[in-house]
Amino acid sequence: MEQLTTSLDVLFILLGAILVLFMHAGFAFLEVGTVQHKNQVNALVKIMSDLGVSTVAYFFIGYGMAYGVFLGFNIDGQLTQAMTEKSGYELVKFFFLMTFAAAIPAIVSGGIAERARFYPVLLSTFLIVAFVYPFFEGITWNGNFGIQAWLEEQFGAGFHDFAGSIVVHSVGGWIALAAIIVLGARHNRYDKEGRIKEQHPPSSIPFLALGAWILSVGWFGFNVMSAQAIEGIQGLVAMNSLMAMVGGILAATFVGDKDPGFVHNGPLAGLVAICAGSDVVSPLGALVIGLVAGALFVKTFTWTQKTLKIDDVLGVWPLHGLCGMWGAIAVGIFGSTALGGLGGVSMMSQLIGTGLGILVAFVGGYIVYLFVHKVATLRMDEDEQYQGADLAIHRIHANPPRD
Repeated sequence: MEQLTTSLDVLFILLGAILVLFMHAGFAFLEVGTVQHKNQVNALVKIMSDLGVSTVAYFFIGYGMAYGVFLGFNIDGQLTQAMTEKSGYELVKFFFLMTFAAAIPAIVSGGIAERARFYPVLLSTFLIVAFVYPFFEGITWNGNFGIQAWLEEQFGAGFHDFAGSIVVHSVGGWIALAAIIVLGARHNRYDKEGRIKEQHPPSSIPFLALGAWILSVGWFGFNVMSAQAIEGIQGLVAMNSLMAMVGGILAATFVGDKDPGFVHNGPLAGLVAICAGSDVVSPLGALVIGLVAGALFVKTFTWTQKTLKIDDVLGVWPLHGLCGMWGAIAVGIFGSTALGGLGGVSMMSQLIGTGLGILVAFVGGYIVYLFVHKVATLRMDEDEQYQGADLAIHRIHANPPRD
């Protein structure tokens, strides 16, 4: 029975890893559908190459930093042990968590689209996934540096982030904001008075919608399989994910006045927000969390572009950074027994954990992207931006003309 349970755990987390891996196709098509046609190839190649770099960075450095299990260098025979014990559970756990880590550069990619050079971005990806992301991941999910223990001692509960509203999404969104600030806006995006000069509508609504659907479906693996063992699976997590997703759709539909870009990002806003508390809030609480997240995305996307003059192409800071922040704080509200939650949460711990995640992400991301920009130049020049990344970098159109 012990062997059967172990094998089921391996299968369970493997299926989760496959679903989250498939979400990277969603990231790719969401970006392909949103950027201008002359940058579609770049979006596809960038997401795929980022995945490869992320896997290597996390295998050799990041996973060991976060969990103290070094697979890449076989320290004290840890790789050999992982290969031979528990049906390889530690290996598929790495696979599962690697897909989370690789989501960080996939998130950033949408924010810096249409003006970032290729190899400097890959260098940035390696540094982010090897050092910045696992630093906070280890604090939250492995108790590194005693911060979670201190929060529990001081406030009765540690920082609760079941599936990564902060650890993955908000961290990715705030790293993206740092990268956008370092890169600056696209050429001719704003005039001298700061008004939007060139509008860039989505190049393909069908591709954008496809990306949103792939992400939405894969998200149920992202959330439910975060239990990482068959005995920890909860139908509540699946139900809450559904309700938050629906809340995001409805809010984005009505607040965004049927705009297809908002409508298809609405479910993603709700799903980002519910990650943290999907195991402790009630379905009604999840619906409210999703409703707030959908409206928050629509309003802050417009505010970011027009008022703050932050050229975030896919709106990844509002979607992941701010909706993820809301989701973590919402745990302290809707996770309480007074509002139908299961309890065991602390608002102070949620606020401190959220603030720490934002600090690590923004400062760490800014240092990495500024360093890479200084040594390798992140930004494409004006002629390259005008020509488009597809021709300037990859020397091919998304739909080459036939002879």
